[in-house]
Amino acid sequence: MKAIVWSNVGCTYCEQAKKLLQSKNIEYEERNIAHGLWTVQQLQEAVPGARTVPQIFIDEEHIGGYQQLAEKLKD
Repeated sequence: MKAIVWSNVGCTYCEQAKKLLQSKNIEYEERNIAHGLWTVQQLQEAVPGARTVPQIFIDEEHIGGYQQLAEKLKD
């Protein structure tokens, strides 16, 4: 299982999502739109209409934000 977390600097839910993935031993790639490697435009291409981060994918399936991730991964 592999996850992608679209994030931004100072995003509390982004940090919570990454901690949750780590606690479940799920490898993830962070795509932070503030550092220049990834852009808002790329995020919009991945998730048309996205207005917030995090936007999370697991195994190429769009999960949504932190709340949806927590719901999907709850035991």
